[in-house]
Amino acid sequence: MNILVAVATRHGATREIAENIGTAVGSALTEAGVWSLVEVRDAALVHSVEGFDAVVLGSAVYLGHWLEPARKFAESFEEELGRVPVWLFSSGPLGEQVEPAEEPVVIEDLVRLLGARGHRLFGGKLDRRALHFPERAVVAALRVADGDNRDWPSIRAWGRDIGASLAQAARSVS
Repeated sequence: MNILVAVATRHGATREIAENIGTAVGSALTEAGVWSLVEVRDAALVHSVEGFDAVVLGSAVYLGHWLEPARKFAESFEEELGRVPVWLFSSGPLGEQVEPAEEPVVIEDLVRLLGARGHRLFGGKLDRRALHFPERAVVAALRVADGDNRDWPSIRAWGRDIGASLAQAARSVS
């Protein structure tokens, strides 16, 4: 089973989430006795999804929206992604939500477009030293504190859940 984890990130924190998801998916499949190859790639550098049995697509979230490379990936491969299981994840909320009822990322359109089996929102990481000047200005204006809000146990558990779901599907086909 070949799994693609495609990711759009600006400063690398979301890629670290993607790598952890990929490792967890692969581990769950191995534990279930299903051979797998999991590849983590930058969404902008993927030219085909042919040969993959499942796709996990994720993006950093800026001002409530996915990065353009992830959206372009979804739109470019819409038809092909409709033939395989797809999961989506977002990374970006920093600190506490001021209005908990407000969704911090607009993703419903992509969930529907791709028929995604799920979407998970994970906390992000902020290190001002890694930001460009305009990003630092936005962070200062929003008064967001530096910090790492990624919940590694939840991220890995979600990856294992995906792997278990794929293993179950593989066993039912065999």
